[in-house]
Amino acid sequence: MKILHICAYTWAIGGPAKMIFDHTRVHAAEGHQITILTPVSADDVIYDAAPGVQVVPVPRHWFSRFFPEFSIELWHYLKQHGNDFDLIHVHGLWHFGSVAPYLLKLRPPKLMTIHGLLDRWTIRHSYWKKQLMSTIGQRQWVRQTPIIHVNNEQEREDVRRYLGHPHPQVTIIPNGLRPSEFAQIPTRGQFKQEYGIKPEQRIILFLSRLNVKKGLDILLPAFKRLSQERADLHLVLAGPDDGYLQEIEQFIRQHKLEGRVLLPGMLIKEQKLAAFADADVFTLPTYSESFAIAALEALATGTPSLLTEHVGFGNYIRSYQSAHLCEPTEQSVYDGLTYLLDHPDYSKDLAKNAQRMIAQECDIDVLAKRLLKEYVKLTSN
Repeated sequence: MKILHICAYTWAIGGPAKMIFDHTRVHAAEGHQITILTPVSADDVIYDAAPGVQVVPVPRHWFSRFFPEFSIELWHYLKQHGNDFDLIHVHGLWHFGSVAPYLLKLRPPKLMTIHGLLDRWTIRHSYWKKQLMSTIGQRQWVRQTPIIHVNNEQEREDVRRYLGHPHPQVTIIPNGLRPSEFAQIPTRGQFKQEYGIKPEQRIILFLSRLNVKKGLDILLPAFKRLSQERADLHLVLAGPDDGYLQEIEQFIRQHKLEGRVLLPGMLIKEQKLAAFADADVFTLPTYSESFAIAALEALATGTPSLLTEHVGFGNYIRSYQSAHLCEPTEQSVYDGLTYLLDHPDYSKDLAKNAQRMIAQECDIDVLAKRLLKEYVKLTSN
């Protein structure tokens, strides 16, 4: 099969790029021809490509400030090559790449991954723009797409609410990872040494895009309270700016937390694993996620974690008791962090349960083959 993915495929985009890498690695190894078409800006770093996968970068146009991912070259590429593929996998909504194949009326069957972009929190932001796009065609194109891929039951409900009725073919395939990649992590202490954090200090780690939807507006005041009570705490906010860095820096200055909060930027590969190794607690108090890869990685490394139901796999967390769940409020985050820091035996039990969950439910090799079956079903029809 010749498969085209249309998405933003850069390190800064986070989880969706990781998901695409993992799936395409498995699919390319099975002999399928994979192309990833991605809009990029001048300072973007393209995500790694699996062996045999071709990445076609096209420059974003300045108009993408108003219409996300707008690219004249993307349009020309699809117009020239779009019908050469057996299947087009569209990632997300509300951006130019998600509508261009429909506007061009390309012949290959399409599968759309929602990536959490129909949940209530996301719909409320830029509401009128999304309403306008829905009226112009986005809702109709979702309705016409033969297969909709979601990560969990909540996303299926989001699709039903958006359309006003159930879509006839929604497949639930969660995100995953390769457990072997997290079997060995760096020796504890490397991250602290690199960033000048004293060995005796304890780290609360946040690792995700610096966006308000990740719960940073409640994590920061919760940490401020903790820092006043505990002199040994350090907060690490690791990730690329996604619209909230200025507010974070202002909060740090206002509350004189310069020596207590570290902003190392985006961490990848060994640096990221070293951060997990040194973290006493990982937290992602998010308001909205499709399926939080960073949270899954934290659990895979055995890092005790404080998460909200909105990470996208709350049902697994409850079933395995693999993380401490909190509400997306300042008080609940404060209480959860306090409990994990004060109960090390409980934290160790969570970590053990998490690694069992990863091994039994989240092997990407198994999940990627399930998605491949959907591709075969789509092209066969």
